[in-house]
Amino acid sequence: MIKLIITHPGSAHKDDFLACCVLIAENPVSIHRRDPASEDLDDSSVAVIDIGDRHEPNKKNFDHHQFPRDRVPTCSLSLVLQDLGLYDDARSFCDWLETAEWFDCRGANATANWLGVKREIIGRMSSPIELSLLRRFASQNEHLPGEPLWEIMKMIGKDLVDYLRGLRRRLQYISEHSEVWNIERESKSLMAIYLPRTHPLPDDPSMGLPRFIEENGLATKAHAMIYPDRRGKGYGLCRYNDHPSMDFNRISSEPDVHFVHAAGFIAKTSATDSQRLQDLLFKSYSGYS
Repeated sequence: MIKLIITHPGSAHKDDFLACCVLIAENPVSIHRRDPASEDLDDSSVAVIDIGDRHEPNKKNFDHHQFPRDRVPTCSLSLVLQDLGLYDDARSFCDWLETAEWFDCRGANATANWLGVKREIIGRMSSPIELSLLRRFASQNEHLPGEPLWEIMKMIGKDLVDYLRGLRRRLQYISEHSEVWNIERESKSLMAIYLPRTHPLPDDPSMGLPRFIEENGLATKAHAMIYPDRRGKGYGLCRYNDHPSMDFNRISSEPDVHFVHAAGFIAKTSATDSQRLQDLLFKSYSGYS
């Protein structure tokens, strides 16, 4: 069990902030922003984050600054997630993580070059929420359970950990229950991933479907997703990755379609028969008349 978290004083960065968030999600202890003593580094009940020049998971030391400059960008959050066995899934499911690693290890200019964007784009990606949280985190030398910022940090960490662990279970559920529909009509073909209604129904039936498509190598082939409507007995129809060939406005007048978003990316139907669902998909497909 961790009894104390230590991270560096001075300016706070996204990686040390989030690393602390993840740790206090399961270890509700105080955070001290100071230089660690030698006994702190040798005490496995003290987690030392982003300072100390040591990466020793068995002693809960998670610093990356001593790594060679040409090493693949790795930040303190990366090291904590590795220790928790969540890093691979985080890299797969959290699109922001690799950018955060680059920004922390290489800086804004190199990150912009890596992303293939102009330097000023990096500044436009900043959020006042992030800036305020980091500034408040840096303004105190100690953060204690029960304080507003500490409690927000715990919520952030818990949401991230729960998301990663929950999504992996969710992908397994989808793998066990979903069907890949390859629909062909009049020399036209359409692929959709169909998730049937099960009992009990997941809280968010569509959660994980895009990731499932990506993990199974279907990202360049899939057009749409069909999943149980949690507000009714029918199904939701959604275009995958904003596929330009799918426009559900084409079925807005169908008697069993009760909702279509004005942008045409999603629809809700009371239909439950698989043949009818496939009919609605093809009527929404711009390659079909």
